[in-house]
Amino acid sequence: MKCPLCQYPDTKVVDSRVVNEGLSIRRRRECLKCEFRFSTYEEMEILDLTVVKRDGVKEAYNREKIIRGLRRALEKRPMTEIDFRKLLNLIELDIQTLKKPEISTDVIGEVVMNRLQEFDQVAYIRFASVYRCFEDVASFEKEIRKLIKQK
Repeated sequence: MKCPLCQYPDTKVVDSRVVNEGLSIRRRRECLKCEFRFSTYEEMEILDLTVVKRDGVKEAYNREKIIRGLRRALEKRPMTEIDFRKLLNLIELDIQTLKKPEISTDVIGEVVMNRLQEFDQVAYIRFASVYRCFEDVASFEKEIRKLIKQK
C-alpha cells in the first residue's frame, strides 16, 4: 500500500482491529520511508455476481448502485457514516449468503428493503416508493399501515 503522504510503495501494518460487528477490518499502517501513520479499512466485496434487470439485461454487480439508492433514501436522516457502512455490509452479506451466481434486481430490492425497514422506517418508505413505483397517496398509506401492524 502506498503512503498517502510521500507515495513510497511500502508500509507496514502496526495494528489491526475488527470493526462494524466483524464486517470490516481497520488497519493502522506506517510508511517505511517517512514514518507517516494512516488507517485503511478492508471490507467484504461481492465478486462474480451477475444482476438480471427487469428487462432481462444482465450486468455485473455494481456496489455503487446500491450506495446511490441508499443515500437517496437516507438523505437528511440521522445516521453516521459508520452506521451507513454497516448497513451496506449487511445488505451485501445477505446477497452473498444467497450463494447464487445470478440474482435479479427484484431480489436485491427486497434485501435492501428488509434491512432498511429495520434501520430507518422513513428511509424504507422512501426506497419502497421508488422501488415499488408508488403512484398515489393510497400506496404510501398502505405501506405505512403494514409497518404499523408489524410493530
